[in-house]
Amino acid sequence: MTSVQAAKIELSAGGVIYRRIPEATLEVLLIKDGYGNWGWPKGHVEAGESLEAAALRECREETGLTRLEVKAWVGTTDWYFRGAGALIHKFCDYFLVEADPGEVALPQRAEGIQACCWLAAEEAAPRLTYANARQVLAAARERLEPVATEARSASPAPSRSPGGPRGK
Repeated sequence: MTSVQAAKIELSAGGVIYRRIPEATLEVLLIKDGYGNWGWPKGHVEAGESLEAAALRECREETGLTRLEVKAWVGTTDWYFRGAGALIHKFCDYFLVEADPGEVALPQRAEGIQACCWLAAEEAAPRLTYANARQVLAAARERLEPVATEARSASPAPSRSPGGPRGK
């Protein structure tokens, strides 16, 4: 008889940080983590913290940027992994986060970040390590290009709480 192990649910939130430089080029900020993988700033949602607040906090902590504004929910990725002998099902909600074009991103080594790199949005996909990060980029670009994003309706973020049941 085989036993089925229930996965522990973990919630994270992150951001697709973007800026428009004077030439009207859309750039996104990628980070290189401690394992050498390129992706988006993200991290655990703390108890009592909203997904948006967690995304903003993680973006600030990992990039050193302070003048950031959450604009819209982009989507959710999920994956399974083993940690400390337990099966974990992780969900990460991503948000569009607008950066001040004049602010400099610096990798926060204390957070395990090796590098930060601004790239034109159309050049970022090949640099991203994971397929789900490329899917997040595609969804972000749909919202940000063309520039007439104000005409598009914003999708609300799903309702989730750390340690609680998964929302819609």
